[in-house]
Amino acid sequence: MTDVHDALPATVEPECCELTHRLHPVTGYIHPGLTPLQARSENFAAVTGALDDARVDWFTVRGFDDLATVVGVHEDDRQRVVEALTELCGRRPGYIQAVQPAAKTPGAPARGDDPKTWAKLAEAEVIRAVWYHTEPTRSLVCGPGYGCDIEFWSTAEPPEADDFEGAQAIALDVPEQLSAPRANRVARLIPAQGRTVEAPGHLFTRAAPRTSTALPRVRTREEFTIPLFEDFDFPVDVVYTWVDGNDPAWQRRRAEASGEVYHAESASLSRYMSRDELRYSLRSLHLNAPWVRNIYIVSDDQVPEWLDTGVPGLRVVSHKEIFSDPGLLPTFNSHAIESQLHHIDGLAEHFVYFNDDMFIGRPVGPQLFFMSNGNARYFPARGRVPQGEISALDTPVDVATKNNRRLFLERFGRSVTQVMEHAPYAMRRSVLEDMEREFPDAFRGTAAARFRSLSDHNIASNMVHYYGYFTGRAVSTSMRFSYVALAAKDLPGRLARLLQRRDRDTFCINDTFAGDDDISEQNELLMDFLEAYFPVPSPYEKASAGGA
Repeated sequence: MTDVHDALPATVEPECCELTHRLHPVTGYIHPGLTPLQARSENFAAVTGALDDARVDWFTVRGFDDLATVVGVHEDDRQRVVEALTELCGRRPGYIQAVQPAAKTPGAPARGDDPKTWAKLAEAEVIRAVWYHTEPTRSLVCGPGYGCDIEFWSTAEPPEADDFEGAQAIALDVPEQLSAPRANRVARLIPAQGRTVEAPGHLFTRAAPRTSTALPRVRTREEFTIPLFEDFDFPVDVVYTWVDGNDPAWQRRRAEASGEVYHAESASLSRYMSRDELRYSLRSLHLNAPWVRNIYIVSDDQVPEWLDTGVPGLRVVSHKEIFSDPGLLPTFNSHAIESQLHHIDGLAEHFVYFNDDMFIGRPVGPQLFFMSNGNARYFPARGRVPQGEISALDTPVDVATKNNRRLFLERFGRSVTQVMEHAPYAMRRSVLEDMEREFPDAFRGTAAARFRSLSDHNIASNMVHYYGYFTGRAVSTSMRFSYVALAAKDLPGRLARLLQRRDRDTFCINDTFAGDDDISEQNELLMDFLEAYFPVPSPYEKASAGGA
């Protein structure tokens, strides 16, 4: 893991402000450089600090939610918990809601210093305490999803001896146990007098880096520290391919390159235009996927002027470093570049491949892209590849997928018909290496095409996922995903809905094949949207770079 995500910002008393969250006015707190992980930690620290001041014993629970935290307390301490949180919310306005309410108990957040709130929650077995956090532009607001749950555990009734037979009944001697009010990732019952320990904070969320300093150590019970089958114990890297089509030197190289362009889409300069999407895609990783180990940006010896290449965990990789045959360069074919990604020196076995127009829309864990046993996940789209041989009417994607289909029919006796969502692609390096050994002509032919050609294979966006499936190393699944074409007539409305809801795991804002007359208006809409959605600069930006 890198040092970039290792330490949360130093605790500074935040500025209080008034916010509107989901149409409701609330009091919140402004943090420069706010991240969702920080909001989660702030709420946990507020609750556990209040419980410590009130001398209420508590322990951290491994819940199912990676964004909210969970602490367990004994039901007998309910009144002291109520008093502690009431006092805290009086000093620092916060909100309480029922997570697992009793009948007729409202679940919406309400002021935690209001006695009426607690009267309604008198029978709730799990409550959530939350303080709203935002950044200086107030575009990003972290609300109840990052709260701290308080579970009221009760003393369990011992099993009756009549439930057992013979010698089992005689030997029955069960120590007193605590019973959870709801399921968690480990156990519903734990010994009442069990051992209290300290454990790394990352054990309690898959949305954090697995480093000892990523989150503070927390108090928990020994039962919650055991390794679980669903834990991730392998690193995950991210790879980008990036080009600045506005660069005159790159334009000269492209003009001098030989090769035929068989489809008008292949020659469109909009395919190579940089609208600064990479800056905001990196921001989306920093905010929503801080568990990423290393980031590799593959380019034709180009570096964005705003990018700080000295940040640990980030490396710009030249095409010359990864092409098995450097004589095939320069290339202007993304399929060719993608066919060589697994040659990146130091790349992890598990990595996620991004185009710069792909973004993580909300906090996610590595389980979105991989299973804990190491298998990759892939995301088929509804679109189908036309049947039949390659024709002049086929798009470059259809051409490449038809070429894949021919190989799979020969190798596995199965046909593929679906394309993948234009979403981040989860891959295993060993799968790509096996493919290159098994289909050397496909890799060589694709790498040799300087522009998209009729012999291309779309290795990263299609072929590797089906090959992984056929060989038992990839599984089909789905995610909450949105695709937005910049040429769409309802573009303003689509962007506004994405920004308002913030409920997509990932989304893509794609150039598609558009006329040059639309570019200026598209740029303005896109920049306003990206700056509002991802207002917090990432550590990968130079301090003086500012926004776009």
